[in-house]
Amino acid sequence: MPISYDRLWKLLIDRKMSKADLRRAIDIAPNTMTKMRNEELVSSAVLLKICEELGCDFGDIISYTRKEK
Repeated sequence: MPISYDRLWKLLIDRKMSKADLRRAIDIAPNTMTKMRNEELVSSAVLLKICEELGCDFGDIISYTRKEK
């Protein structure tokens, strides 16, 4: 997928927060975190919950990488 959550993982490290801590804080299913670890798309509602919890913007947690043709 052209979506990367690397920015989110780095942000969690900076805040000394685990992925499990984030999942519990925003009350999302474990399979949603699995999708994110596998660089799959998740709903904008999930991204909004993450942004609200971490006090950041979408661009702080995801990035788009264009595939070469």
